[in-house]
Amino acid sequence: MADADANDAILARDAGLLKDSVREAGALAQLMFGTELKKWTKGASSPVSEADIAVNDLLEARLRSATPDYGWLSEESADDVARLSRRLTWVVDPIDGTRNYLGGHHEWCVSVALVEDALPVLAAVFAPTSGEFFFAARGEGTTLNDAPVRATPGSELDFSRVAGPKPLVERLKPSLGEIKLHPRIGSLALRLCRVAHGGLDAAFAGGNSHDWDLAAADLIVQEADGRISDLSGGPILYNRREVTHGVLVAAGRDRHASIVAHFRNRPLP
Repeated sequence: MADADANDAILARDAGLLKDSVREAGALAQLMFGTELKKWTKGASSPVSEADIAVNDLLEARLRSATPDYGWLSEESADDVARLSRRLTWVVDPIDGTRNYLGGHHEWCVSVALVEDALPVLAAVFAPTSGEFFFAARGEGTTLNDAPVRATPGSELDFSRVAGPKPLVERLKPSLGEIKLHPRIGSLALRLCRVAHGGLDAAFAGGNSHDWDLAAADLIVQEADGRISDLSGGPILYNRREVTHGVLVAAGRDRHASIVAHFRNRPLP
């Protein structure tokens, strides 16, 4: 009992640290939004700017200084494999939706999760331009701007309330014909989080997403009585050596089960 109480106290401390740090990071990103920024490309085609680095540096300074024994996995930091031996690891996307951010569009966010033994236990996603602050703690539900939220119930699918790659979503349609999806949401974390408050019935990730795109949104959806998984229904595990993931779907509990059953019977080629 004493150990459990101590762990609860540590997570409560970390929850406050996470909220404060993500709010501060979002404020910095908003301050730099729309200004002239140095930018470059990493890898084949992934954009990055001095704002991504500044926000990453702020988060690393706040979170790692307060929790020096935790691991660190961020899109904008060199990977330190020491994280693999840590029970608790911060998983960070300083600016999710960098293309939107650099293009002056509003759908971007700061996304941070605390992962324990491969699963997220705390999560915060902050979209400063829209004022959306999602927060979840394992077993305690999800809030949006401090108000509890839940995914939409039921198993029916309104395609105008589904976001994700159209060729993938079209495989859910029982007959031929044009479907009109929800307008594209360039931040994957926000796309998934909008399932949590009922803004979307379902959201798909088309593949090649990473831990930092997903970990915070994963817990936010799960704690809002939703589910997020691969198309076989398997859970997503984090802070492994391989941090890239395939096609995923998020939806309310019953709708998610219906979608997974559909793809089990009609697997992707």
